[in-house]
Amino acid sequence: MTGIRECRLALLVVAAVIGCTSAAAKEIRVSDQAAYARAVKQVKPGDVIELADGEWRDFKILFEGQGTAAQPITLTAQTKGKVFVTGQSNLRLAGEYLVVSGLVFRDGHTPTDEVISFRRDSKRVARHSRVTEVVIDAFNPSDRRRQDHWVSLYGQANRVDHSQFVGKTNAGVTLAVIRDAPVEDRHRIDHNYFGFRPPLGSNGGETLRIGTSEQSLSASRSVVERNYFEHCDGEVEIVSNKSGGNSFLGNTFFESQGSLVLRHGNDNLVEGNVFFGNGRPHTGGIRVINARQTIRGNYMEGVAGTGFASAFAVMNGVPNSVINRYHQVAGARIENNTIVDAARITLGAGADAERSAPPVDSKFERNLIVGRTEQDPFLVETELSGVSFAGNVQSEVAKPALSAGFTRRAIELARGENGLLYPKDPALAQVGAPRSLVPVRKEETGVAWYSKPSKGGVDFSVEETHRVTSSAELTGALAAAMNGDTIQLAAGEYVVDAPLMVDRALTIAGSQRATTIRFKQASLFVLRRGGALRLQGLRISGAAAPAQPGNVVIKLDEKNAPAHYAVEILDSEFVDLNRAAGFDVIAVSPRFFGQRLAIRDSAFTDVSGAVLAVTVREGGDPLYALETIEISNTSFNRVGRVADVFRGGRDESTFGPRFTLTNSTIADSGKDEGNSLRLSGVLFTHIAGNRFSDSGRIEITHGVGAPQTAIVDNRFADTPAPVIRELYAKGPPRVALERNVTGGAK
Repeated sequence: MTGIRECRLALLVVAAVIGCTSAAAKEIRVSDQAAYARAVKQVKPGDVIELADGEWRDFKILFEGQGTAAQPITLTAQTKGKVFVTGQSNLRLAGEYLVVSGLVFRDGHTPTDEVISFRRDSKRVARHSRVTEVVIDAFNPSDRRRQDHWVSLYGQANRVDHSQFVGKTNAGVTLAVIRDAPVEDRHRIDHNYFGFRPPLGSNGGETLRIGTSEQSLSASRSVVERNYFEHCDGEVEIVSNKSGGNSFLGNTFFESQGSLVLRHGNDNLVEGNVFFGNGRPHTGGIRVINARQTIRGNYMEGVAGTGFASAFAVMNGVPNSVINRYHQVAGARIENNTIVDAARITLGAGADAERSAPPVDSKFERNLIVGRTEQDPFLVETELSGVSFAGNVQSEVAKPALSAGFTRRAIELARGENGLLYPKDPALAQVGAPRSLVPVRKEETGVAWYSKPSKGGVDFSVEETHRVTSSAELTGALAAAMNGDTIQLAAGEYVVDAPLMVDRALTIAGSQRATTIRFKQASLFVLRRGGALRLQGLRISGAAAPAQPGNVVIKLDEKNAPAHYAVEILDSEFVDLNRAAGFDVIAVSPRFFGQRLAIRDSAFTDVSGAVLAVTVREGGDPLYALETIEISNTSFNRVGRVADVFRGGRDESTFGPRFTLTNSTIADSGKDEGNSLRLSGVLFTHIAGNRFSDSGRIEITHGVGAPQTAIVDNRFADTPAPVIRELYAKGPPRVALERNVTGGAK
């Protein structure tokens, strides 16, 4: 009986202790930064600090404390989604068992190089801590070259989950695991929504990265599970794995340009991921490098990437590679994956004089490859004796690149309840991705209380039309217009005394070039943050502009430029832009990045500068200024230069720039410069069906990568033939020069 009483007494004591501890936990609501600073110094296990609803501007949050597994310390919002952290703000966590939730970072940028950091400094990091239901929305500096990470994971056993990261436009990884020592990190990154990261135009635009090359031969053992990546187009590596022992499980990649890349590190697992490309250019799958990688049970449909962005890109390595180059693929297991309607599967990707080590001791087994055409997606760029093929099933193709280990037959598919395609024939049940695969849906990730974008990029769809008949009304309509609106100008002449500031996506339309705009300042339009511009049916004259160098019709606000803009010029005419030397139509620089420039059915006459001027050339810097340039059915008469597009450096992490010029006339142009068109480092060039007369030549310089250049069906009258140079590649220029006519009169 004495023993029983002692046990009962001990239980009562434990219960009392638990009750007292629970009762000691406090909820502290704070309404300003000073109150927060006092509260955080006093927190104990189980305490909750609530930030009052509203805007918290220029708030450098330090959240430090020692919670326990049973009683973490929490920093949260009074109401999730109603606490906005703005201006120059950031968050640092340090200690153990900390939880942050419910905050929204927007309308600003970090004053340091991290928005959320799991450390206070190099000696005080966070462990066993969690960031959940947090939103970072377009929290960017104005200059895309300034680098920061939105989330940096330090320490060990931390988690980032059910959060939302949308609209990063500047350099730096969206979410990075930073490894300062070769220890196992064991972080978990799950159920997050990563959305609409546009191209950076340089290396450093990854959405997720684990480690760096310096620590890549040690194991991180982090888990990336059931996240949704939508239009994550920053660079060729959506996910950049640079450590060992990591698991990428059940993630969905939706129309994202690039790939999940096992860049460095060994013994990683990629399983149950789903890639929906929907035919979007450069959408890829998985790139394989290094030793003992396992890639199984993944599903890819409609991925249109080639080269490094192929559905599978199994790379060649560098013999005796240094740690930051390309280690040879060894012991890879690529099993039970399904690839439907993929543009390319590349084996030996990147093979060249340096990357000369083919895969060894590797297996490609029980994969299902189905295409709607008879074109074989396989491209073999290396010797494959080190790869065994067995049990693979492929739909019939005209000229198979591989024979042993493949059965080719007609394959009829049906979409299962999970939304994926599977063979109707039960005999193929053991080939390809399993029927138990359940793709994570967009609505299962991120937060429910803050909207996810429905689409990315610039949208000129008409919301409302403002009709204008005078110069005074034009200025007023511009101020009143909302994003997507059209300002419709009646026929007549409009005189603009001051530059028109554009900070929304606007269309300014005239009446079939019977609407003339004359401007008296050095610029007519200035694009600011959020701005995009479509000009249609206008006649724009520079005859009233000041006679001074540096004039430009459309320029960017150097202090507040748009993060990712677009310019479209449709059925418009530009004249008398020659009051002084160097009068340009559009001037851009690598400091800011343009999504696209489109010029169609237009005319440019007497332009002393360039129609498109890249104003800064930064030597080895790989940054470039515009992703896509499309010019068609347009005339250029007496212009200094049609376009000058530059991308330097030797980085291979981008898909652009892209340039097309079709069905246009270039006359008496580019003679002073010696060239009417100068392209350097452009990855895709298509110049077709144009007529050049009495003009400077086309000059094209190829840099790194695999540039695709075609100059076909053009007429060059009294104009020198195109010149194509190779900076790095050996041999003749990589260009299709076909059916062009050179020489003769105009």
